[in-house]
Amino acid sequence: MAGVRQQLDSVPADATHLVVSMGGNDAFGVSSVLDAPSRSVADALLRLAEIREQFCLEYRSTLDAVLAVKLPTAVCTIYDVRYPSPEERRIVVTALSVLNDCITRAAAGRGVPVIDLRIICDKDCDFANAIEPSEQGGGKIAAAIVSFLTKHEFRSGRAELIVR
Repeated sequence: MAGVRQQLDSVPADATHLVVSMGGNDAFGVSSVLDAPSRSVADALLRLAEIREQFCLEYRSTLDAVLAVKLPTAVCTIYDVRYPSPEERRIVVTALSVLNDCITRAAAGRGVPVIDLRIICDKDCDFANAIEPSEQGGGKIAAAIVSFLTKHEFRSGRAELIVR
């Protein structure tokens, strides 16, 4: 998310809209918690809760900085990973759902539309590797952005979920 704040200084003067995808690298940066030993499920959930709370604080603060630019904005969820191991995939997707909840809550509370990359990039072929979209996935994301730009009623101040 730190990179987004730096990029805000470079928003072109003729920009008309912003589409922001942030948080994935932050999630990856704390992913070691998923392999950490734990005494109980409650202990593991408390660690995840601490990560969630910090992520939510940083996400809301960064989103507020983005919105201060005063351009129509949409945010993207963090897409589900495509790790080869089904067990590892299930673990990470479950953990990401906790962070994606921060994204959707922050957006809803601010009347910002959400482009849900978990639904848009829903097939293995949408990914070039475990964490990056393929050409096909990129095309689906671009189509969702076009949908946002052409169909969302910006003056409504309504949060909306965009999935196509």
